[in-house]
Amino acid sequence: MDHAADPRRAIPRTDAVLADPRLARAAAMLGHGPVKQAVTAAQQRARRGELDPATVADAALADLPTTAGGLRPVLNATGVVLHTNLGRAALSPAAVDALVAASGYTDVELELATGRRGRRGRAARDALAAAVPDAGAVHIVNNGAAALVLAATALAGGREIVVSRGEMVEIGDGFRLPDLLGSTGARLREVGTTNRTALADYAAAVGPDTGFILKVHPSNFVVTGFTAAVPVTELATLGVPVVVDVGSGLLARDPLLPHEPDAATTLRAGAALVTASGDKLLGGPQAGLLLGSAELVERLRRHPLARAVRVDKLTLAALEATLRGPPHPTRQALHTPAEHLRARTEALRRAAGVGQVVRSVAVVGGGGAPGVELASWALALPARYAEPLRTGEPPVLGRVADGRLLLDLRCVPEHDDPAVAAAVRKV
Repeated sequence: MDHAADPRRAIPRTDAVLADPRLARAAAMLGHGPVKQAVTAAQQRARRGELDPATVADAALADLPTTAGGLRPVLNATGVVLHTNLGRAALSPAAVDALVAASGYTDVELELATGRRGRRGRAARDALAAAVPDAGAVHIVNNGAAALVLAATALAGGREIVVSRGEMVEIGDGFRLPDLLGSTGARLREVGTTNRTALADYAAAVGPDTGFILKVHPSNFVVTGFTAAVPVTELATLGVPVVVDVGSGLLARDPLLPHEPDAATTLRAGAALVTASGDKLLGGPQAGLLLGSAELVERLRRHPLARAVRVDKLTLAALEATLRGPPHPTRQALHTPAEHLRARTEALRRAAGVGQVVRSVAVVGGGGAPGVELASWALALPARYAEPLRTGEPPVLGRVADGRLLLDLRCVPEHDDPAVAAAVRKV
């Protein structure tokens, strides 16, 4: 073999490739190890004749992730606004800025004016209290299930929680409400039937051992037909606290979602405590919200379990910015007019040069507003496009229905439309 003519001799040394300014910048952000591994892998491809040796640095750079974390940003073209598998609510730019600002040292538990220790999360709590003035006090924990567990532990540990059989729901991934509440040491007293529960059922069950009455919004299903449920206004007359899990994090009424309970209306109806999630209709980070009687909220805040479900500074910052800032992506996606989406989809079809513009139906998702359908439009493509779009860069996720892949732009930021078009053209 003529070693002088062997093209593998042209493969650059590892140290020479790593000296490329682009890879040096990547190493500063991602770490030396991952960058060296990418370089080594590119060199091996060149030795096998799969790459021109002159492109080793380019190939290594192309294989590197954009961040040091393993999560990849995706473009949600599924038409599901709060897609649980995609992280539910997308944060607003204001929330992202606040999160970045809080990533270093902050005054999370310090009063700068006095130099003394301050109340953790006071600014986020103030923002939440301002958004729901009907609440006597508020508290924030790390997710919606934690809010319910803290309430059950502090208010009904070793006692009874009265709840309708029709509201004994599964909240997802196999987690069921009876199991969750039973883990706190509380005993569940089920009343009524699957489809009908009356005030008399609750009244017969309430006694000296009752910690509270729990009302759970069945946010991920709808029961129709011969049904009956008891409103909060009537439950509040039974002489024990009424705790309501509204689930979706809607703080005030939204005409688009007339059957979705909100925290403000529920409190005015007589609920002593409302629990909700922060990463659903509220449009913020994962968090559990507790709003209600000042006396009950203080009991929860002082309970030892509150420390275990304490929320971190990044969540507090993002939540406050969501509450105080401009409309968040979830609200924008829900309220985008269908005709505007049609115009964007027509432009996408022209830019992509393939597909058909068809009517579509989007949904809220995230276990919220079951049965609510949002009129929308989508670019219909052959189903075979789904995998290469999903595994491309950036990943574009649509939904496959009736043998077609539908790309619905409702949840795609408008400035990312060209990226969707480029991804389709590449396929």
